[in-house]
Formats: sequence, structure tokens, C-alpha cells
Amino acid sequence: MEEVYVRKMATIQAVNGVYPIEGADKICQYGIQGWRVVDQVGKYKVGDFVVFAEVDSWIPTTLAPFLSKGKEPRVFNEIPGEKLRTIRLRKALSQGLLLPLDVLPENDWNWDDPEGIDVSELLGIVKWEPPPEFTSADAKGNFPSYIIKTDQERVQTCYGDVSRYFDQTFEVTEKCEGSSMTVYYRDGEFGVASRNLDLKRSDENTYWKMAVQFDLENKLKALGKNIAIQGELCGPKICGNIYGHDVFYWFVFDVFNIDTFSYYTPADRRALTKELGLVDVPVLKTEASLAGETCESLLTMADGYSVLGTTDTRREGLVFKANTAERISFKAVSNLYLEKVKE
Repeated sequence: MEEVYVRKMATIQAVNGVYPIEGADKICQYGIQGWRVVDQVGKYKVGDFVVFAEVDSWIPTTLAPFLSKGKEPRVFNEIPGEKLRTIRLRKALSQGLLLPLDVLPENDWNWDDPEGIDVSELLGIVKWEPPPEFTSADAKGNFPSYIIKTDQERVQTCYGDVSRYFDQTFEVTEKCEGSSMTVYYRDGEFGVASRNLDLKRSDENTYWKMAVQFDLENKLKALGKNIAIQGELCGPKICGNIYGHDVFYWFVFDVFNIDTFSYYTPADRRALTKELGLVDVPVLKTEASLAGETCESLLTMADGYSVLGTTDTRREGLVFKANTAERISFKAVSNLYLEKVKE
């Protein structure tokens, strides 16, 4: 069975480094896992435990009013607050937010080993999401529970866990900027889903139009397997359409075996997409060795230009998947891209 990855937006972590910033005597960078966060000099030292909130977190104003910088806070899910973004302070990269442990409610913490404890719910910190592309009126239900939702853990968070597998080879693909689209066939039922919803059949929405364009209902029925095919829908009006496409494209990045609740290997996915006449996300390498790579070098590797847009279109990043039956995968999101689009 595949382990379902659930992103923890706020956790207790140990400071693993303190890095001065050239020309700044009041602020420095603190190392948390593979992240760097700018804060006041002397506030923490190596080994201190802190609450670390990742980028994309929605931070309630009651927890960190200074994030609104004296302006009226924004509102998300009826919660006044601010979204954490990638920023630079005095040219130093800052990704996330550090808070002292005294923001936590009293609890019987295991202070001998608190690292990694998820405190998101305790603090009311949630993941910021863009406005939904569909409403409940467009859906026949939530995303199917028998399929894993599309997501990848960031290298800054998981490097210590995945680096032990660097003696294996990895498929490296471009991470496409678009909307997640899943098509599935299960026990005679064909369906199309967005990131969060199982969509009603419709001739009007682009997801179903794409499924019809590829004749996926007939192809999956003929295949006769309970599977889900997951990919990125790109095109006009989707996530800013950074590639400048004037038509819609669907780039496949995963095939999921519903019966075994596990993913196909990269090679098996590529074989099936070819068989079905589908298009994979851009595959840059099929047998990449990551031996000797560091978190920092993988993030640098993620910087570059997309093969999907014009020559000056920054790619969002890279996705790495091990060529093994065991699911080992992660993403490196380009910091140059994040700063350009301002998340």
C-alpha cells in the first residue's frame, strides 16, 4: 500500500544552522531542514526548537499580526491573515516563518524528541489554496477516496529521508504549471476529477472536454483495469498560462493502480501513455543518478527554462521519481521561478 503524503504546514523543528547576511547586522538566515528563513540576529541558536511554518501556509493575524505590515489583513476561509511567500530580505532568500514555542497552547509535549510534531491544527494554520475552479454544483462528490490525490513533497522537507535512495536511478521530469486532472476507470465506472472534486459529466468544462478529446472512456474500458491517470491540464486562463498556449494540453505524470493502491513505475507509466496515445510531462532524464547531490544542488538544478513555452519561460521546477516499485518521489521547485511569479 502506498503511503499517503499529507503536507504538514506547521511543525516543531530544530534550528540546524545560523547564517550571516552580508551587509546586515540585525537579521540573519536560520536553517530549518533544507529551508532558509530570515529573522532577527540572536533570536535562536543551533539546536533550538521552534515552530516552523512552510511557504504556502495561511497564517492567522492573531498569531503573527506583523505579517500584514500595518495593513488590513486578507481573508482566506473566513480567517483574517496572510499567505507565506518566498521573499528576499537584503538579497537573502527567506522561505517560511519561525515562531517561538510559547505560541503553542499548554500541552504534555515530549520535549526529549518533539521534532516533526504537526502543530498546524493547534495554531489554526492551513494550506493556502487558490480559488476553486469548480463549485459543488459542478461535482457529484469529493475526490474519490480510492485514489491518492496528486502532490509531491518538497526536497527541502524530505531530503534527509530520500537521500538514502540516491544509489538508485531516478526519472527527472519538468514540473508543469497548471491544474491537476485525474481520469479513472473502476468497476465499470468512468470519471473525471479536478484536484478536489469528482466532476459531473459535462460538455462545458475543459476537464471533460479533454477526456473526450483523447477518447479516454473507451480506451480505459478496453484496457479493463481499475486505474487512474493523473496529469496537469495547461492552457488558456489556467494558472496564468505561463507557456502562452492558445489551446489546452494534458500532460500525464502518474498512473495509479486502484486495486493495489499503488503507483506505476515511471517506465510502466511511459509505456501506458504511449499505448493510449497520451502525452507525458516533459521527461528530461529516465536514468538519472543523484549520487553526491545535495538539497542545494537539486534546487539549483531545478532552475532553468521550460521546454513547453518560449525560450525565456522559467520552469516551475523538477520532479524526481525513483525507478523502483517502491514509491520514492519528491519535487524541487525553482526559487527563481517562485520569485518571478511571486507565488
